[in-house]
Parts: sequence; structure tokens; C-alpha cells
Amino acid sequence: MFRVFQHRSSGTHFVELIADGLLCFVAALLSAATLAQAGSTYSMLVQLATPGILLSALTFALVMALLYSFVGLYRHRNIGLMPMFMRIAFTFVVGGYITYLTIKYIEYDGYASRLVGLALVYLLAGLAVYRGLAWAVRQFIGTRRVLIVGTGPDAQQVWSDLRAGEQWSSYEVVGFVPTAEQVPAVVSRDGATVFDGRRRLVDLVREHRINEIIVAVREQRGGGVPMEQLLDCRIGGVPIMDLAAFYERAKAEVPVDSLKASWLVYGDGFVQGGLRQASKRVFDVASSSLLLVLAAPVMLLTALVIRLDSPGPVLYRQERVGLGGRSFQCIKFRSMRTDAEKDGVARWATKNDSRITRVGAFIRKTRIDELPQLFSVLAGEMSMVGPRPERPSFVAQLREQIPYYDLRHTGKPGLTGWAQVRYAYGASLEDARKKHQFDLYYVKNNSVLLDLQVLIETVSVVLFREGAH
Repeated sequence: MFRVFQHRSSGTHFVELIADGLLCFVAALLSAATLAQAGSTYSMLVQLATPGILLSALTFALVMALLYSFVGLYRHRNIGLMPMFMRIAFTFVVGGYITYLTIKYIEYDGYASRLVGLALVYLLAGLAVYRGLAWAVRQFIGTRRVLIVGTGPDAQQVWSDLRAGEQWSSYEVVGFVPTAEQVPAVVSRDGATVFDGRRRLVDLVREHRINEIIVAVREQRGGGVPMEQLLDCRIGGVPIMDLAAFYERAKAEVPVDSLKASWLVYGDGFVQGGLRQASKRVFDVASSSLLLVLAAPVMLLTALVIRLDSPGPVLYRQERVGLGGRSFQCIKFRSMRTDAEKDGVARWATKNDSRITRVGAFIRKTRIDELPQLFSVLAGEMSMVGPRPERPSFVAQLREQIPYYDLRHTGKPGLTGWAQVRYAYGASLEDARKKHQFDLYYVKNNSVLLDLQVLIETVSVVLFREGAH
């Protein structure tokens, strides 16, 4: 079945975008109503229903909502109060100016500058009211009380993630339940209680009003985890997550160290049916064609400066592993010296790599060097979104050291990917493992909206250098 909201984060992202778009639309209509020269409520409503005003309001909503996405306001990352303020100010200034220019060409009977200016004032007030009401609702609902089964490093990591993650601010860790019975009855650990392992889980759930249980134990065989008690809690209506499900939900990644094949086999996801493949192909052709038209001047200028900066060809071809493990020629703008691998040994590019040219450093940071791969997307060798393709020598090494590595080859490699917008720069085995966890999440949860989200977040990553090349 074709699922639009296969990915939890995509649903949240686009619900927020739609809500903010509606808020912008209402702000523009209120601005037009304030400026309307109407003698009665009826005549004012008639004026607001004119195509000029409706198109102006729709333009304002679309421009502002897209800019919110492009500057990363829906990424739920801790970017700091001042950077957040600067991004919102940038959105207001740029969005207001774009809307003003657009409205000038729409048959709006009034002053475009006054309409946009007043709409921004109403929007600012609306945002304050909207965020305030959302905060009040969260306070009214209260926090979800979580019980963690386990007391080891994984349990401590889960606890730290619950405390640090912005999306988990409404969660409260009540305490830990050890899997061994020799732990003292009540012990305090940084504000969270370690309960007596001999107590029944259903009693702890009832006594402490637990809303959710997280089993933070990798090895669950051998009787260490009280499965029958967990079943009683689950039947009683308490949601239960293991480590893999927690990290899929909390960090949008699939941890390979604690992953079992049964979880992949019996879990949701991995939608690769004919309808999904057809929709993805249509999406790839349409988006790559549009980007090629828009990026043509940039590509021509890049080719010129590469030729002037250093001797050698403008384009660089390299064998990469794609769909089904088959190799293809990946085309990029050359960003390194021609003797970068004169000894024939493949090496990962590192940060501040001395082999990178002056122009190459810039086009790598801005990802302009990847633009020729749009032709590979049109040819069907690549997709707009997917795991980034690796070189055969690296794949052979990583396949031996990273579990389920070949799952990334069940779909086409991408021009950009979930790992590129979620993980910082890195060029080591551990970085490859971490990126694979994000790639595995994408393969499992791929959808049209997740592709759109990755492309939108790529803009934010490039503009603010939040991710990796």
C-alpha cells in the first residue's frame, strides 16, 4: 500500500508547515480587511473574496511557509535563541520582499507595501498567540511518564537522550528497573529512581502512573528481561518500545548494534512496491529537470572557474556502487588535484583535505560539485534522494564491518540523503557506521514526503552548513 506519512518526522514537518501556512493566509486576509474601504461587513467580505486579495494571501502563505522550511525552522535542532531569531528575521525580510514583488503583478486594488507590512505584523502577533496556546495545551496535557527497563549504558544513553532532545521535552523519566534482583530497593541516580528489580512491573506502572516503557537491554534472551510482565503491561494499554524502536522514533535512525533481523522482517516499512517506484521515478525526472534548468548558469560558471583555477578536466568520473550492488560512473565537478590518488589507493576525503583545490573547497561546501549527477538522475542510475553511493573498495570494507550494510543498495543511490541532512562531516569507519544508521532508516521509511523533506532540509544544510558533504 502507498503510504504518504510512512515517516513520522515527515508527518510532523508538514503538519507544522500547513498550520503555519494557514496562519500566514489568515494574517494576509486580516491585513486586507483592515485596509479595506468597506461600509459594512458584507461589502468587506465581498472585497476579501476577490481574486486579487485571495491570490495575494495565498502567495504570502506559500512564500513564508517555504522559507520557514528552507531556513531549517522545522528541523527541531537546538540551534540557539539568537540563530533562531536571525533565521526568523531573515524569513520575514526576504519573504515580505518576495511577496511584495509578487503582489505588484497581481490585480490587487491597493498598496502592496501596506498589505505586506500589516500582514507581517498580524503574523508576528499570531505566532505569539499560536505558540502560547500550544505551550498551554502541552502544560494542560502534562508530561508522559516513562519507565526504563535496564540500568546499563544503553539505559543511561536513553535517559540522556530523553532529557536532551527537544522533541522529548514532554517526557519525564520516572526511573529504572534493573534486570537483576540483587539491586537495593530504592536508589537515586541523578534524580531518577532505580526500583527494586523484584517488584512487578504492573505494580510500578499503577503506582507511578507510567504512560510508556522503554526496554533498554540489547540481549533479551536468557530470562533477564521480564517478558511476561511486559506482556501484562502491554495488554493493560501501556506502549512498550525496544532500543531499535526508540532510536527510530527519537533520532530517526536505526541502530545496527542492537538490531535483530526479526525486527526488520516483521516491522513496518520497506515499501518498494510498483506504485512507490513509479511515483519516485516521476518525482526524480520532474525535480532533476527543473533543477537542471535553474542550475544551468551556475554549472557553466563552475566549469569556467575550475578550468581557470587548476589544470585538468572539469568533470571527474568515479566508479560507485548503486542499485543491487551494480557499479556505475558517478559524475562530479572536479574538486581535487588530478594527482589526488596517483598511487591508485582509494582514500576517504577528510576535512581540510590538502588535495582539494581552492575552487574545490567552495563547491564542496555548497555541494555545487554534485550538480552533474542530475544527469545520472535523469538517466535512471541515481535518484534525487537516497543513500549516497560509495566506491567499490569502500563497500567491500564496510560490508564486512557494518551489519546489514547491503540494505542500502536495495534502492537507487541519491544526490542527497537522510544521512547528509542529519549527520555532521565525517570520514572514518565510525562515521560510516553512523551514516548507515540514517540510511537504513531512510530505506525502511522511504516515502514521497520524506523525499520532499530531505530536499527542503538540504537547502538549510547548504545555507547554514549544518550537515556534511
